[in-house]
Amino acid sequence: MPGALLDTNAVSDLMRDHSKVTARVAKHSGPIVTSVIVAGEIRYGLARMPVGKKRADLEARAGTILAALPMKFITPRVAEIYGNLKASLEAKGLNVDDNDLWIAATTIHYGTVIVTRDQIFPQIPGLQVEDWSV
Repeated sequence: MPGALLDTNAVSDLMRDHSKVTARVAKHSGPIVTSVIVAGEIRYGLARMPVGKKRADLEARAGTILAALPMKFITPRVAEIYGNLKASLEAKGLNVDDNDLWIAATTIHYGTVIVTRDQIFPQIPGLQVEDWSV
């Protein structure tokens, strides 16, 4: 089974104990990773929440989950893939959020599938997409 890179909403699903995502993670026989971009988006979402018990609980869950997931970093090859993807998608009239493009480029570079509910990813050529929440 190929490796899987968890997108932001998949990590968020784990933080909220989404039963289907949690079960798929437990059953997956290949490596499961995430991206430093995803970690940044998770931290940003938490920082925007009001201080309180809910935020503290989610911060604790995020810390545990992100510590357990190997992080894939931006490399020169990922940057090259990103640039080519952005140019080719813009030429087709498709504007994709930069963070999503960095995550897509990372996924392509490392040869993993991307686990996400985000509907933009299936439109990106060369990307294998799975939704573990269904």
